[in-house]
Amino acid sequence: MSETVCILFVGDVVGGIGKRALLALLPRLRDRYAPDFVVVNGENVAGGVGITPKIAREMLTAGVDVITLGNHTYRHKEVYPYLDEEERILRPANFLASQPGHGWCVVRSARGVRLGVVSLSGNLFMKAGRSAFPEADAALHALAGKVDHLLVDMHAEATSEKVAMGWHLDGRVTAVVGTHTHVPTADARVLPGGTAYISDVGMTGPRGGVIGVNREQAVASMVTQMPVRFETSTEDPWLNGVLIRADGPMRAGSIEQVLEPAPGVR
Repeated sequence: MSETVCILFVGDVVGGIGKRALLALLPRLRDRYAPDFVVVNGENVAGGVGITPKIAREMLTAGVDVITLGNHTYRHKEVYPYLDEEERILRPANFLASQPGHGWCVVRSARGVRLGVVSLSGNLFMKAGRSAFPEADAALHALAGKVDHLLVDMHAEATSEKVAMGWHLDGRVTAVVGTHTHVPTADARVLPGGTAYISDVGMTGPRGGVIGVNREQAVASMVTQMPVRFETSTEDPWLNGVLIRADGPMRAGSIEQVLEPAPGVR
């Protein structure tokens, strides 16, 4: 492939406000960047926790090519059969094989480019059935010869684990993007082997809260050390993402952050 391939990855969509921001801004971003693929982490889109089939279908119908998930995958039981039925929605590959869903898929662009997407969960401070590192290797083995590019969503708490995954896969995948902590990091770069990397893409949702939660409730919980029912904030919605440009098979030429306010979205 000689033509540049563009992949837009959008970080954790939080609640209805995050979904509305995504759907409102996506046409503008398509006009600006002309991405071949749009991949979105939908981990927190259903009321701030998990995803439902209805919301997933709405996102896919709007032009999202693949939805990745994370530690809240199984919050809504109605999604269990859908995870098995719909190839384009992914739960972490290193969850137990007995759990609903699958951890990778392949989608094809209008130009015939094949993108493999792999979802992984960190193990440090998180609950995942198997280690992410051998599972990443297994996914690459399964997809060998079947894709032109590979994007890995490393949904993890520990920055060290994300950075290690970036180095582990450098030169073998097009991009490793970190999700889960909801705050965009300033380390977007192309590693020496040609893999685009960032520790956390950030979140698509209300920046006026505390990583998506109503800030008064989050602060009260921390101040009082008592249980507080959290609700999704609606203040100051933004879309956080990255645009990865690849100029050769499994090789990124650049990665840039996409930090877009969504004024007027409620």
